[in-house]
Amino acid sequence: MSGSRGCATNSILFLIIVFLPVIGHIIETVFILEDDHSSLGKILWLLIIWCLPFIGPFLYLIFGQRPVNRSRVMFGQASYAPDDYQNNPYQR
Repeated sequence: MSGSRGCATNSILFLIIVFLPVIGHIIETVFILEDDHSSLGKILWLLIIWCLPFIGPFLYLIFGQRPVNRSRVMFGQASYAPDDYQNNPYQR
């Protein structure tokens, strides 16, 4: 009985060890392809994450992503309603 349980445990462990990093690499490949790097930069980052399977994704997360350019919110002049809107029609 315990022999079949060990086989299932080994199979699940194998699936986690093999397929979880592959799925992570595929997701990170999509991130790289959608990023605004040049074509050469994208190819280099893809080579790095696929040739260095344990270090490459971390290198991309630390060095490869460009900072988000969040410009300041520009406030314009206030838009005021016309004076007729402010007056109460019931008050004369």
